[in-house]
Amino acid sequence: MPLRGHHNYGRSMKNKYSLPINFYKYGVVAFYFVMAYIMGTFTPNDLAKREIIRSVEQGYTDQARYLGFKQPEFKYNDPESFVTAMTKCVDYLNLMTDPHRRIPSAIIIGMAVIESDYGRSRFAVEGNALFGVRTWDPKVPQMKPQAIPNAEFGVKKYGHKCESVSDMIRIINNHPAYKPFRRSRDAQYDTGKFDYYKLLQGLSAWSTNPDYADIVMGKIKQLKLP
Repeated sequence: MPLRGHHNYGRSMKNKYSLPINFYKYGVVAFYFVMAYIMGTFTPNDLAKREIIRSVEQGYTDQARYLGFKQPEFKYNDPESFVTAMTKCVDYLNLMTDPHRRIPSAIIIGMAVIESDYGRSRFAVEGNALFGVRTWDPKVPQMKPQAIPNAEFGVKKYGHKCESVSDMIRIINNHPAYKPFRRSRDAQYDTGKFDYYKLLQGLSAWSTNPDYADIVMGKIKQLKLP
């Protein structure tokens, strides 16, 4: 089960102006192509390339926030459509998240599949909870485990399944138990390629199962997640 006692942060986004999305999209792309040309001409090395990529990614994130993109619908009726819905949700959340704080979609999807049984668990169906995050705060909407109806804790409920994913990302990015994950992610970020298994080892606190990293990695491989 996941680490206990987390609270959700909120963030509101409003689009103050109704200018065409493509105006911003192509404007950002054009700017960074010019930037890439200049940097590539005078400093043609891997560090410069990575800086350009980071700048482009951050530019898209800033524009998405400004335009007030909305989270996608989360509709599914079988394992395959659940993975599709998860992919859309994670892509949206990663777009709205600063590049260096993103979590690879394969890891999030693999964990959601295992924790919620492809969205078929009671917590997922009745409470939109895909990761079984616990809370001891009676003011937080929650569900009690059927086997422990009088438990002092409960599993947090959400208004939308994508909110459950957002909370999971927030927890991993902020809780001290996941510093090993964040250190590994920071080190790998500069290489431009992630080692999922090493990252998963930094999430051992999410479950009491000592084989959790192997289980999630196995699911990632089974589903052929990129």
